[in-house]
Amino acid sequence: LTFGVILYACLGSIHGAVHEERGEVLHSILWCYVFSSIVAGYMSGSYFKCYYATTNPRGKSGSSSSDVPMPAGASMWQATMFLTVILLPTLMTAFLSMLNFISLVYGTISYIPFMTILKIFLIYVFMSVPLTIFGTLLGRHAKLAAGGKGKPAGEHFPCRVNAIPRPIPDEGVAWHGKPQNLVPFAGLLSFGSIFIELYYILTSLWNYKYYHVYGFLLGVYAILMVVVCMTSVIVVYFCLNAENYLWQWTAFASGASTAGYVFIYGVYYYIFKTGMNGFLQTAFYFGYMGMIALNLGLLCGTVAHFAASKFVRTIFQNVKVD
Repeated sequence: LTFGVILYACLGSIHGAVHEERGEVLHSILWCYVFSSIVAGYMSGSYFKCYYATTNPRGKSGSSSSDVPMPAGASMWQATMFLTVILLPTLMTAFLSMLNFISLVYGTISYIPFMTILKIFLIYVFMSVPLTIFGTLLGRHAKLAAGGKGKPAGEHFPCRVNAIPRPIPDEGVAWHGKPQNLVPFAGLLSFGSIFIELYYILTSLWNYKYYHVYGFLLGVYAILMVVVCMTSVIVVYFCLNAENYLWQWTAFASGASTAGYVFIYGVYYYIFKTGMNGFLQTAFYFGYMGMIALNLGLLCGTVAHFAASKFVRTIFQNVKVD
């Protein structure tokens, strides 16, 4: 989605600069989100098929119906699909509804009319939701999600997975082997790669300046993705050295922590770089900064988890199990 929006802005020489018409960037974000829904559905379906067998061995195929609890297996993938469809839109709707109500009370031009909200809702229901469902079904049934070559789900890992989890050591672990110490440093490095460009982006948002260096923004976005991947790999490597095999959420948090620094920088920018005051301006500023930080955290966390997953699979391919 982010890459599509930035690329659309970079192609302004073909369709016209995005600041020539009001709302063109918002339209590009809306349609890129709709058409990327199939990617979200595919990834959720494939990740569910990949990891569910490791979290609930009784849900494997071939078990008797008495061994499989009713909420597991057949219904859990539907819950995964439901959360993929509704979780992020619900959070964004909550933010925007609050800001829209404040706009209505104060009578500002930022108020979104009911018909506009209805059109967006219809686009979501009749385009985004079906694409997400189709992507989830595709991810569940594609051979790639099952490891290829006809392997069942849960049997495509590069080495054997123990049925009994090993205890994770609590004592004698160095500070650089603890996730709570590594995650903040990972986010700080990622934030350091974008904070200069972040100033100009916030200036274009809140100080009414035109932003037109989208080619440079594309380069900064690429740098951010590379840094997030590298820091996630380093964090997971240190955790595995400390015999901590619970790397999935650690990898996600290492990338998502970038959003915390972005929000803190937003607080600094509000205090020292803007002349905003009053409830209306404060609510709008921190409401939109909260949405920006939330979506950036999801983006960086997803990329970090993807890179860490590739890294873990690569290093365990050569592990020989007796």
